[in-house]
Amino acid sequence: MEKLLPSYDNLHPWELYSEELLTEYRQSIEQGLDIEAYKGLFEEIAKMPRGELKEKMADVIFELVSSAKTREDYKYNEPSTIDEIKALRKPYPLKKIELDDKTLEDKMLGAWVGRICGCLLGKPIEGCWKEHIWEMLKDNDNYPMTRYIRFDKFSDALKEKYPWLKWKCFADKVKYMPFDDDTNYMVLDQEVIKKYGRDFKPVDMAHAWLDLQPKNSYCTAERVAFMNFVKGFEPPASAQYKNAYREWIGAQIRGDYFGYINPQDPESAADMAFRDASISHIKNGIYGEMWASAMIACAFSTNKVEDIVRGGLAEIPATSRLYEQVEMVIDWYNSGVSQKDCFAKIYELWDDHNFHDWCHTISNAMIVTASLLYGQGDYSKSICMAVEAGFDTDCNGATVGSVAGIINGNSNIGDEWKAPINDTLETTIFGITMVKISDCARKTIEHIK
Repeated sequence: MEKLLPSYDNLHPWELYSEELLTEYRQSIEQGLDIEAYKGLFEEIAKMPRGELKEKMADVIFELVSSAKTREDYKYNEPSTIDEIKALRKPYPLKKIELDDKTLEDKMLGAWVGRICGCLLGKPIEGCWKEHIWEMLKDNDNYPMTRYIRFDKFSDALKEKYPWLKWKCFADKVKYMPFDDDTNYMVLDQEVIKKYGRDFKPVDMAHAWLDLQPKNSYCTAERVAFMNFVKGFEPPASAQYKNAYREWIGAQIRGDYFGYINPQDPESAADMAFRDASISHIKNGIYGEMWASAMIACAFSTNKVEDIVRGGLAEIPATSRLYEQVEMVIDWYNSGVSQKDCFAKIYELWDDHNFHDWCHTISNAMIVTASLLYGQGDYSKSICMAVEAGFDTDCNGATVGSVAGIINGNSNIGDEWKAPINDTLETTIFGITMVKISDCARKTIEHIK
């Protein structure tokens, strides 16, 4: 019988560990693994054509990485278990405030609407380098950014200049919020809480992923985890097996709902976020979701942005790279560094022309932090800053939109932002094609208790 092999050319790079060996090398070095002597091996195997032999060589690389020791001079302590994470936190307590029902309802709808509109703002330029974003915004008479990018603002000549525009999602061309991975997870998490309760386990979330969405709804680390679930790997192995994206932004965009249902309780929000993140990520990939979820929970307690950011940091290891670099942004802001110079410093550390940098948890967390601090709670200013900065535009616009949406409440988010989405969200969740955003916000409040 002829040897049976998959059609490697038909597989997405996210589904082939062998396609991301240079990302694996970079990821492993940043983790502190002692593998620098094998850099040439990574590079040579990465050059090989797709096929069975390359897959076998990639298996050897995975064994090498899995057995590698941490360098003795590595200064960070970054565990991936909840008890070890909690042991390395630095507390930053916030006082709880009285939230009457009307205020809570307004803030919760503001959270949903704020996130969705922030995501829509970034969708047309997702995947673009910052220089291209700035050029296009200038052509759209929208630089510095103050509004949605409108397709009808582009002349025929500009549409020829940017031929990819015809495939993008613009606010003036939609009648509701089109599906997006950032918003799918809000609805998916709501379904998980409905089925499993607030005490859901990581394996429950893994099963929900298989049951509620098709494979193509998942990207990078999430796609790897999904494929690993199918192969029988359960958390946390599902996050570790041949996953070169294990510290990318994927988990950081998934945890907003856990902040929503734990208002003023960042520890519970972070605990739920850990249970979600650990199915697909390790270390800073996990911390990103814990931080974002905890920040969102803190936003129900105070309008002071620095307190919100620090309240999120209090739930992750103070010995981590994420903690260190978010603190750097706070220090720059407090020392009087201008908004422009702050972002310039981030660009010096992270290169958005490199896909690893573009997608990493930490680079995008720094963008989120800077946008919140310099935006100072102003909804429009904050989401525009997050999107204009580049990197993962729709993800960062969405995360900033959640926090700023809670600070302002739905009643203080302008109709110019809300009108295009028409209180309607499309999803790829099986059986849930369209939902009313206001209905989702009401269901969220039911999950608080």
